[in-house]
Amino acid sequence: MISITEWQKIGVGITGFGIFFILFGTVLYFDSVLLAFGNLLFLTGLSLIIGLRKTFWFFFQRHKLKGTSFFLGGVVIVLLRWPLLGMFLETYGFFSLFKGFFPVAFGFLGNVCNIPFLGALFRRLQGTSSMV
Repeated sequence: MISITEWQKIGVGITGFGIFFILFGTVLYFDSVLLAFGNLLFLTGLSLIIGLRKTFWFFFQRHKLKGTSFFLGGVVIVLLRWPLLGMFLETYGFFSLFKGFFPVAFGFLGNVCNIPFLGALFRRLQGTSSMV
């Protein structure tokens, strides 16, 4: 059984607030203050969930440096009040960083989802992406 520390619980909440502020900033026509606040909360929450050392190790692996540079570069661009360009860079970096996780997530959703069409769709998406 995996025990979850209080810091990890706080990290999940902070990450959730970060995602909320990013989505809310996007809905409000790329409000740079909300997007910047959401980015900072997301990265802080991620660091609290998995730890600083593992966060650093995740972002700075050799094969993930391209995605990391786009993601963190997008965060900096948003902080410099260029929200549209920054969010495009962040989105590309996010998909580049987490492309190995998407097949696992789609496979899980395909097995959990009891709706016939969605289950088949998630199983199909699981097989199309490459594991890196």
